[in-house]
Amino acid sequence: MKDTERRILLGRIVGAFGIRGEAKLESWTEPRLSIFRYQPWILRAPNGDEREMTGARGRESGKHLTAQLPGVTDRDVVEAMRGTEIYVARSALPPPKPDEYYWVDLEGLAVSTVDGVELGTVSHLFSTGANDVMAVRGDRERLIPFVQPDFVQSVDFEANRIVVDWDPEF
Repeated sequence: MKDTERRILLGRIVGAFGIRGEAKLESWTEPRLSIFRYQPWILRAPNGDEREMTGARGRESGKHLTAQLPGVTDRDVVEAMRGTEIYVARSALPPPKPDEYYWVDLEGLAVSTVDGVELGTVSHLFSTGANDVMAVRGDRERLIPFVQPDFVQSVDFEANRIVVDWDPEF
């Protein structure tokens, strides 16, 4: 992986499971077991140290996943990894389907209304259960539902712009 390549945060090690060095993971992929499909992992420890790992395997286990990490057979080693974030290179993910987007690809894009009023840039997105929402920061923060075509009219990566049907006063 090139140092300049964008990374995607997929999950975190939240503790040890059992006595054989298995790890409990939190996964933010959908479905959550997909985290094992995207490798190599870049493991970033809470102190900032990073290392690459390939070959992690896992299974469902209640509200977490249980993972066997290559070369790790000791519970104490896993406990020392608590809080470690699991990243992958953006290039490790499959291309999105038409009219689907990875949130990380939308972050930083300029947002303007259909009338050309600049609203700011996408700082982040989040899910409400009903739909996803873009947080757009400009003169103030606006929360715009990411619903196509109701509010989001177009996403143009070449122009680095999202056009929305949104009242700038709202």
